[in-house]
Amino acid sequence: MSSQQRTITTLSNFFIYNSNFGPREGEEEKKIIYYFPPNTPIDNQIKNVGLSEAVVKFTETFSPKRPCESLHTQKTRQQYIQAEKDFWVVMTVTIPYSEKTKDGQMYHEYHEEDVQDSVFQAVLAHAYKLFKLFMGTFTSIVENNGLEQLKHRLGHFYSRYLATLRLNMSDILEIHNGIQFLPLDKNTYLRIQCFINLIEATFSQIKYAAFLYNDQLVWSGLEQDDMRILYKYLTTSLFPSSLDTELKEPPKNLAASQSAAAHYGKFVTGPPDLNDATKLGRVPKIYVNTDSQSDEFHLVVYRALSATVCLMVDGTTLPSIEWYRNIDSFIGPQLSSLASDISEQYNTRKTSSNSSQEFKFIYFNQMNLAQKTTVHNRKTASATISPEIVRLIADINADFTRSGEDGETLMKTMSDCWVVGKKSDQREFYVVINQKNANLIEINEEVKRLCAAHFTNIFFLD
Repeated sequence: MSSQQRTITTLSNFFIYNSNFGPREGEEEKKIIYYFPPNTPIDNQIKNVGLSEAVVKFTETFSPKRPCESLHTQKTRQQYIQAEKDFWVVMTVTIPYSEKTKDGQMYHEYHEEDVQDSVFQAVLAHAYKLFKLFMGTFTSIVENNGLEQLKHRLGHFYSRYLATLRLNMSDILEIHNGIQFLPLDKNTYLRIQCFINLIEATFSQIKYAAFLYNDQLVWSGLEQDDMRILYKYLTTSLFPSSLDTELKEPPKNLAASQSAAAHYGKFVTGPPDLNDATKLGRVPKIYVNTDSQSDEFHLVVYRALSATVCLMVDGTTLPSIEWYRNIDSFIGPQLSSLASDISEQYNTRKTSSNSSQEFKFIYFNQMNLAQKTTVHNRKTASATISPEIVRLIADINADFTRSGEDGETLMKTMSDCWVVGKKSDQREFYVVINQKNANLIEINEEVKRLCAAHFTNIFFLD
């Protein structure tokens, strides 16, 4: 018997439907608001939406309060969320397989354990929440602009977004969708808070602001759920693409720019050149507080060195070039100074924490969405340990979620590696320890030692 390399998880289809839009026989096509891939024959679209609709309605009989979340088949896994009343978002992914030969016959061995419901449910939920951040809710678009406008916005957004999904790399980080915070001393933190307050007091159009250093959050005035979606967009999409653009630009005469501006600030979203009033640049619109009332803002992002300020500006009117110039002269020098001070602290802290670690961990705090991981590469967010162990961590997380109680799980893998999950007071801690000859008691003591050494304020230790 021979085996070949396994395939990876890919997106089979992604669609959004509302049964109320095509209630009669012969009108099934009207239920479909968006379908990917768009070149799928309409009969196949109708068949796939009809099957999903049937599964959702059938399972409602058994569990009226908790809608169906997934459908398992040998070759695919389908995930469902009811994003808004009567609006369903559905995603189908392929199950990876290996080609094997037995008695001269080739067959596919499917690896359904590679696709975890909790992970892909989180991927699907994020796909909806990101649309809501930039476009508003489905319901509000239909009420204010009509169904055709909703279809147009869905096509515009998802034709780009779905191409960026890296489904084969999705893991526990999708479930947590947490935020990396930058720890600072009290004085620096208070300086940043005062700086943000001063910006909001000086420019009345600015309703909310957030401050980041590198890819780590320092301060935000937004609601937690809005900030976690915005944070993921900034760190995985906007910042990397803006850095790529900066690297392609010809180097500027630093001496000339320093004497003219006396700072390092520039707009990431907004005017590329403050001397050219005809080009105001690209400024995304975002919708926040959509669960209560929907507030519309322009997202103006300004960076100096490694520090970034995100300004949520009143969305009723587009800021003028003069407004941008005032922002630049007000924020630029102070942000450049703050960025230099933070840099000294950041580099000192980085040097002191660079000691080699014999263990890998993931930490998540549900209360403030704080997330730390040494299991993933900082730049690529890809896991640095085996996929089997990463999946095992997501399985332990799923068990904690199902039970809804605090607890501890210790497991030993086939490769003699220990994986420990600990949940206490809305905080989760997962650690991977490579100590082949250790027994259960020794590993338990080691985890206690790690918690005491690195997470003193997180758990109440026995």
